[in-house]
Amino acid sequence: MQRRIFMSSAALAAASTAATAAEPEAAAIEACARDYIEGWYAGDAARMERSLHPELAKRIVARRPDGRSSLQTMGAMTLVQATRARAGKPETGKRADVKILDIFGRTASVRVDAESWIDYMHLAQEDGRWRIVNVLWELRA
Repeated sequence: MQRRIFMSSAALAAASTAATAAEPEAAAIEACARDYIEGWYAGDAARMERSLHPELAKRIVARRPDGRSSLQTMGAMTLVQATRARAGKPETGKRADVKILDIFGRTASVRVDAESWIDYMHLAQEDGRWRIVNVLWELRA
C-alpha cells in the first residue's frame, strides 16, 4: 500500500513539473489561437496568416444533400483569403473562448469556442514559433 502512495506522489510531482515547464508556452499558444479567431472576426488577413502553418488542413464533416457525410478540407491560403474578404465587415464582441487542452513538447491541442462553431486545433512549434497545423470544426446546432 505504501508503495502505491509513493508512486502516486511521484506521478503527481512529474505532472506538476510538466505543467510548470509548459506554462511559458501557454501564453504563446493562446496568442496564436487568438490571432486565428480574432483575426477572423476583424477580417485581419495578416493576423490570420500569422497563426497558420502553410500546410494547414482545416476540416469539417458536412452533410450532403443526399444525407450522406463528406469531409471538406480548406487550406491555409483559402482561409486567409476568406478572412481578407471579411475586411470592412468586422464582427466585434463575438465569442472567442480559448482553452488549451494539452501541451507536450512542441505540440499542443486547443479548443476555440466561437460564436457559431467550435474548433479543435493542433498547434506545433517550429523554429520557436507556434502555428496551427490542423483544425477539425463543427457548427453549433
